[in-house]
Amino acid sequence: MSTNKLFSEFEPVSSKQWKQQIQFELKGADYNETLIWESPDGIKVKPFYHADETKDSMTSSKSANSFKILQKIFVHDIAKSNAKALDTLKRGAESIYFTIENENCVLAELMQNLPFESITYYFNLPFLSVSFCDQINEFALKNKVKCIILLDPIGQLAKEGNWFNTSNNDFDALNILASKETNGFININTQTYQNAGATSVQQLAYTLAHVNEYFNRILNLNQPITIEVAIGTNYFFEIAKLRALRLLFNTLAKEYNHNFDCTIIATPTKRNKTLYDYNVNMLRTTTECMAAILGGADEVANLAYDAIYHKDNEFGDRISRNQLLILKNESYFDKVNNPADGAYYIETLTEQLAEKALELFKDIEANGGLITQLIEGTIQRKINESAQKEQELFDTGKEVLIGTNKYPNQNDRMKNELELFPFVKQNARKTLITPIIEKRLAEKVEQERLAQEQ
Repeated sequence: MSTNKLFSEFEPVSSKQWKQQIQFELKGADYNETLIWESPDGIKVKPFYHADETKDSMTSSKSANSFKILQKIFVHDIAKSNAKALDTLKRGAESIYFTIENENCVLAELMQNLPFESITYYFNLPFLSVSFCDQINEFALKNKVKCIILLDPIGQLAKEGNWFNTSNNDFDALNILASKETNGFININTQTYQNAGATSVQQLAYTLAHVNEYFNRILNLNQPITIEVAIGTNYFFEIAKLRALRLLFNTLAKEYNHNFDCTIIATPTKRNKTLYDYNVNMLRTTTECMAAILGGADEVANLAYDAIYHKDNEFGDRISRNQLLILKNESYFDKVNNPADGAYYIETLTEQLAEKALELFKDIEANGGLITQLIEGTIQRKINESAQKEQELFDTGKEVLIGTNKYPNQNDRMKNELELFPFVKQNARKTLITPIIEKRLAEKVEQERLAQEQ
């Protein structure tokens, strides 16, 4: 029997008919109060979505099955970082993300014996040096390797409270780089917004405003732009968030005749990760990586299950990379092209998130733009308000982290396992603005449990 004949035997059922049947099954309970819930962004989520209430399907501009497995490496010891890059590429990594401490790094030593063909190397620089960027570009041209520089003075201001140097000096340096041949040097690091507790709409609007500042301040920005995103716990919303991000970016870029699609690097959030019952973090990061893939991320860098309290270690890195390898090679995530296309729920969420984010973006621009609102403290205040609301949900048990505020194992002992300080660090220093503070939901509970350990 053909598929067409099979389905032609059934009469189509409209959304109105579905709703009437649901209302009947509720036996008098209110449909809206019982089955419709509202997200922190003010998006009302219905119990079902139907074709007759959904606009034409949006086709993703990025194939979900083309993502690369990205390995992040902090360069402290050049020889060890080089060896780690070689090893991780042999073990399944497809791109490398180096974070370089300072410009004393010798590129030839760091890149020694690494494969250049079909591998992308990202260089995240927590400092701003035109001469060092020139070295990277010269190395890339000479060796025919794809090297992408990641510089984000605005992200530096938001997270640390200060520019690299000064506002004028930082943008002068970026304009110098814009005049040179490069695979890209602008990075929009939006992870701080998510890790500090911003809602999905806020993250999208702040990202768009973040991008817009660079479009306005850098002349002839004709290179690709990279956007780093943290993926949260709300699975379908996070898929829609990435889809909306690419849609909004391309809409804005066209206004500036910028003809490059953005490169999205996605990493699981730290906000919902826990110190106790830490193995649950693997479940959280798996679903977050799945959302990143389905949302169309170009590069996915997983977060190790023990990242908040252990230093980088081979076991944690291997497990996190293997999670992505399983998704890519054993769960067929590399075979299906854009499975979210045409899903009424995700399509509707994408549209609603994009519309609300665009509205907030316009408000930010009408009030001076992102940098002005960071200096005034408006962005920090709005994120803090959203974070406090989410914290209250966690504290009252309405937002659940298994093993922490629900079903905790009181026999867990973590005091002797801490190699890193897993809580907000107090670092008194003079800053131009109040920095955006990243904070995990479980910190207060964990501090209390650590204090009670024998």
